[in-house]
Order: sequence, then C-alpha cells, then structure tokens
Amino acid sequence: MANKLVITNLHVETLDGKKILNGISLIVKPGEIHAIMGPNGGGKSTLAQALMGHPGYKIAEGKIVLNGTDITFLTPDQRAKQGLFLGFQYPVEVAGVNFGNFLRMAMNESSSAQAPKGQAKKLSPIAFRNKLEPLAEQLGFSDELAKRFLNQGFSGGEKKKAEVLQLGLLKPPFAVLDEPDSGLDVDALRYIAKAINSLDYPLGLVLITHYQRILHYIKPQFVHIVVKGQIVKSGDASLAKEIEEKGYEEFSK
Repeated sequence: MANKLVITNLHVETLDGKKILNGISLIVKPGEIHAIMGPNGGGKSTLAQALMGHPGYKIAEGKIVLNGTDITFLTPDQRAKQGLFLGFQYPVEVAGVNFGNFLRMAMNESSSAQAPKGQAKKLSPIAFRNKLEPLAEQLGFSDELAKRFLNQGFSGGEKKKAEVLQLGLLKPPFAVLDEPDSGLDVDALRYIAKAINSLDYPLGLVLITHYQRILHYIKPQFVHIVVKGQIVKSGDASLAKEIEEKGYEEFSK
C-alpha cells in the first residue's frame, strides 16, 4: 500500500555534526495514531523537525517516504504539498499577517497541489468562512479569530489550538503534532482532543508528548519510547500507562 508514511533507519545530526537520531524506523498508515514519548533531550522534537525538513538538521542516513514519494531531501513546502503537516511545539507570532487570509491561502495552495493540473478551484471568502466557523467554534475561538494577526497576542493555549485549526481545515493525509498538550489547561486540552477525534477522514498521526494526559483523550494504537535518538520500546496504549506509573528510568539505563 503506497498510502503511508515510512521512516527507515533515520539518522539525523545538527549542522555542526552533533548526532541526535540514531536509526529511527517507523511506519504510519492512514487512520493510525502513533504516540512518541520519552525523556527530555531524547530526540522527539528533532524527529518532528527532521520529518518536515528543518534546515537546521541534516539527514546523515536513512530516508522518509510519503505516499510512495521519497521526500528525504525535499524542502518543507514541498513536503507540505505532498501531504505532511507539522504542528509546532512553539508556534511563532507573525505580525501583519491576517490569520484568516493565511488560512484561506493555505487551503487554496493545498487544494491546488492535490487537484489535477488546471482543475483546482479556489475557495471564495464566504465558502472559507463556512468551513472555518464550525471548527473554530469547536475549538472555543471567538468570532474575531479571522481578524487577528497570525498567533500575535495569542495565549499559549490559543497558539496550540490554532495549529489544530489549521490541521482540521487543510486535512493533510499525515500529521506530526509536537507536544500539542504543553502549556494547556484541562479545558484547552479537551477542545484540542475533541477537534482531532472528530476529523472526518483517516488521518495518520504522529503525536509527540511527554505525558499520558493527552492520551486519555486521544487514544493511540501504538506507543513508542524514544531515548538517546532511538526507539527503545514499542507497544500499545498500555505502554503509556506503564510510563505514567514508573517513569522513563528503566528505559534510560
């Protein structure tokens, strides 16, 4: 089946030669949720950044194949057009960029990339609002959301919800969410989980987190523990409960 995300023996280092990932392999199929857990400094966020093509990291060995296409050395925008989405751990503020316009342009670009040549249809402002408003309401955003600048003045929770809002509108086949639960209160966490769980298509999701609490709301079929740049153990959702009870010390030895 070509429609999957395949990570094979991925070795990643910084531009100055510091090795961070040491041979990670993972296969994510449509509709699957893979939780990536592990202690600080283990390489979880580096995995997310490397998958999306962050220029601060170099893939020294291995490859990334998305829907049958080798994306190992594609630029981030090319990877996005191939159907990969990254929800940032620390979303940046972009002054002067209207959030609503940004979202509509992103949706039009995504539609253009997926449609046969010459057949892409751009969303009108009205059609865009009809898609935006139900999801924004589900995430607890006010009606003023589309008028604000991208992430500017957003609280930490609003920034994370804005990432999930983009995910829900763009509907990429595969997504990596880097600690979407960090800095969230219980209500914001529930909003995010509800939005992800209500997606009406089989998203292949890599969910990076330190703690099990988000996994109470978003149930993974697979849990992987990453320590020192390697997956040291994989299992089902019960592995996350084991981590909550015992911590990572056993895996860090």
